Amino acid sequence: MVRENLEEVNSRILAACKRVGRNPEEVTLIAVSKTKPAAMISEAYSVGIRDFGENKVQELCEKYLALPEDIRWHMIGHLQRNKVKQVIDKAVLIHSVDSLRLAEQIQEEAARKDLVADILLEVNVAEEESKYGFKLEEAEHAILEIARLPHVRLKGLMTIAPFVENSEENRPVFKKLRQFYVDMQSKNIDNVNMNTLSMGMTGDYEVAIEEGATLVRVGTGIFGTRYYGK
Repeated sequence: MVRENLEEVNSRILAACKRVGRNPEEVTLIAVSKTKPAAMISEAYSVGIRDFGENKVQELCEKYLALPEDIRWHMIGHLQRNKVKQVIDKAVLIHSVDSLRLAEQIQEEAARKDLVADILLEVNVAEEESKYGFKLEEAEHAILEIARLPHVRLKGLMTIAPFVENSEENRPVFKKLRQFYVDMQSKNIDNVNMNTLSMGMTGDYEVAIEEGATLVRVGTGIFGTRYYGK
């Protein structure tokens, strides 16, 4: 099942790129493996997937130890400050930096381990109450503050768009973030390498790609419906 689903997702990524004249190599698929067993991840790995996304620190840490070393683990869920030290040397990219206090904690833990942590700023473009992230009007100030942290490298932006039946409804969300991303690129801020735009999930990744996403986070579309237990 995983293999067939991946073929379908990859063909849709190619088609979305073709529609807007983008090079498919600009888009990286992150297989969101939260709640999924190692066997399913291994199946995706066997057909070439190396980027996997996890929502929970404990799950990422367990899978990091159990699965091949060349997997690139992405922390995509809300990250509590007291758990930063557990993922700081395991996640290649923390997508969900949603406060300055979290960025400062990442700086502290990265300095302790003498490494530079790559992060994305989470922007709540739609300003949903249930979602984390900076409002668009707060984001530039946050970027300038984070740029001062020597052990943190800000690589771009991330958003979680609203859950909608029709993916076209999220096009304005992706457009807004892309415009802000381009604005920030043009400012050439020191210690900010604005080259990553993480947006789009199973229900809307094709629209996100058409609007400039460089990372798409697809879980259900690859692994099927999640079971969370009790």
